[in-house]
Amino acid sequence: MEMLKVSASSKPKAVAGALAAVLREEGRAEIQAVGAGAVNQAIKAIAIARGFVAPNGIDLVVIPAFSEISIEGEERTAIKFIVEPR
Repeated sequence: MEMLKVSASSKPKAVAGALAAVLREEGRAEIQAVGAGAVNQAIKAIAIARGFVAPNGIDLVVIPAFSEISIEGEERTAIKFIVEPR
């Protein structure tokens, strides 16, 4: 499953385009975000992507979960969003 990493400075429309492309190609995707700003941008991107794929008859669902990751040797908690069609 394709993993898209989102930061607080990510542009939601660009992430949404990438997410829509992955969904059309692979059927499901995972978005990873660390921090409140990144989670905010990820949620916006998912909402925008939902509009991108709706004309193709795809209704998205999102499954949020926690994920432990290592950034520069430091353990951090990320939020991951599994995005797939209903």
